[in-house]
Amino acid sequence: MANEEADILQMHDLHPAPGAKKDRIRVGRGEGSKGKTSGRGAKGTKKRYQVRPGFEGGQLPLYMRLPKLRGFKSPFKQVYQVVNIATLNELFPEGGEVTVADLVKKRAVRAGNPVKILGDGDTKLAFTIKGVKASSSAKAKIEAAGGSISEN
Repeated sequence: MANEEADILQMHDLHPAPGAKKDRIRVGRGEGSKGKTSGRGAKGTKKRYQVRPGFEGGQLPLYMRLPKLRGFKSPFKQVYQVVNIATLNELFPEGGEVTVADLVKKRAVRAGNPVKILGDGDTKLAFTIKGVKASSSAKAKIEAAGGSISEN
């Protein structure tokens, strides 16, 4: 029975393999340790002590070169292309139905951006305008002349 117990591996018998346990290298702890520059290379500010992030070696840093407190530009802002009633009278002297595609064809606006009709000028023509926004004065003038405006 004593022979069987001797063959079983016990916790107190475990130890690391020869050469597996090494002391960690303590760099920069005197001449007898690991090298002259301790892995920091040759001379310079970064070798002597740490410099803060964004330090540009004395050059005026980027965060100081940029303007301070100059407002905010929303990436979601919609800029409307404006067309006045007077312009509509010139482009469409017969009145009738006007769409954004018609305005693009006549080069009053560019494709891809929303369009808004403003109330500068008077009209006697009945415009049926589709797919645009309109100011309240423009809407009143067009409806007074017998026309209509729809945003769809």
